[in-house]
Amino acid sequence: MATSKVTLKLLIDTQSHKVLFAEAGKEFVDFLFTLLFLPVGTVIKLLTKQSMVGSIGNLYDSIENLSEIYMQPNQDKNSLLNPQTFAAKASILLLDVVPVAQNKKFYRCSNYSCTHFSITDVPRIACPSCHYSMSSEVSFVGRAVAKDKKEAASDQGGYVKGVVTYMVADDLVVQPMSTISCITLLNKFNVKEVGALEERVVDLGMTEGLKLLKASLQSKSVLTSVFLGDTVT
Repeated sequence: MATSKVTLKLLIDTQSHKVLFAEAGKEFVDFLFTLLFLPVGTVIKLLTKQSMVGSIGNLYDSIENLSEIYMQPNQDKNSLLNPQTFAAKASILLLDVVPVAQNKKFYRCSNYSCTHFSITDVPRIACPSCHYSMSSEVSFVGRAVAKDKKEAASDQGGYVKGVVTYMVADDLVVQPMSTISCITLLNKFNVKEVGALEERVVDLGMTEGLKLLKASLQSKSVLTSVFLGDTVT
C-alpha cells in the first residue's frame, strides 16, 4: 500500500475560508495528471461504490454479481473490476494503485496455424477464432531506451520537470509559478487585505489523495474541500 507523502504550501484567504492556491513541486503535479489515466473501474474501487455520484457504482455492482457464465469466453470480470493502470509508477504514489509491471506477460493462441493475431494478458483463455488456449508467451516491446546522455538525464519519470515550482489553484488549474500569476489570482478573488492571507504547509498522503480524487469529481473548490474541512458528499 502506498505510504509516501507530498508536501504542499497553501495560501489561504482566512476571511473567505478558501484556499487560493498551492505552491507545489513535481510530485504533486504528477499525481494530479495521473488522475486522468485512472480507469473508471479503478476510481470506483478506490472511492467505493457507495460514495459514487450517479449510477456508475451500480454498473460496478452489477458486474460483481453477474455470473461468469454470461461473460464471453475471451473476457473475464476481473479485467473490468480491477482494470490495469498504465500510468507512470512515480505518479501514483499517493493512491493504492499498482501500475502495469515492466515484466508483464502477454500471450497469443497456442495453435500456430491460427491466423488470428490478437494477444492477451490473461493466460489460457480461449482464442476467439479457433478456441485453442491462448497460452504461448510473446514479447512486448515498450518505450525505447534513451539514446544519449542528455535524453537519459531528462527522464525523471512522471510527467513534468522537477526544476519548476507550480501553482495549483483551488479548482486544480495548474501553471508554472510566477509573480504575475500570483497577482492575477489575487485580483481574480478580489483580495484586498494582505494581512488576511495565511501560509500553511500541509502533507498529502493516501487519505488526502483519495479525498482529492473524490473532490475533483464533485467540486470546483478541491483544495479547500480537502484541507479546510469542507465536506464533499
